[in-house]
Amino acid sequence: MKRVITVCLCLICNSFFSQTDTLSTKKHPYKKSMIYSAILPGAGQVRNAILSERRYKPAYWKVPLIFGAIGASSYFTYQNHSIQNEIKKEYNDRLNGNSPSSEWADYDSFGLIALQKQYLNNRDLFILLTLAVYGVQIIDAGVEAHFLRFDMSEDLSIRLQPFTNLTSAGIRLNFLFR
Repeated sequence: MKRVITVCLCLICNSFFSQTDTLSTKKHPYKKSMIYSAILPGAGQVRNAILSERRYKPAYWKVPLIFGAIGASSYFTYQNHSIQNEIKKEYNDRLNGNSPSSEWADYDSFGLIALQKQYLNNRDLFILLTLAVYGVQIIDAGVEAHFLRFDMSEDLSIRLQPFTNLTSAGIRLNFLFR
């Protein structure tokens, strides 16, 4: 009997967790924000902030972070690529019989090969990081666009409150709809 009551209570409670779009019947096209962010990083976040009906949390602050992350990872990609090209040139010069340069004099041929592989791996990791930041900001624009008209008011709430009496103790479940 307890199981039947528990199952019925769970089924009834699940129906109270749904929310409808009460602000507008017009749906926000999240794909457009994602396309904007794919064309120009951060443009989807700016578009969402402009279209937001609640002006208390604009997403303008994300744009410098996006450009900073993409710029930094692109810079380190370029740096690692340049250094590995220098090491490759030094290795080829040594194979042609030229004397080692002062910058790479501490390394023998096997050390140069290992160092070049390390810089190649670092370059590849920074390329992946750049692509990951680019993808995450596109996904962020789409997710934020979904929640533009999401009702987060205090009018819809479910509260669990513990209570005690002289004879009993328990949990009170309050539903608030206005």
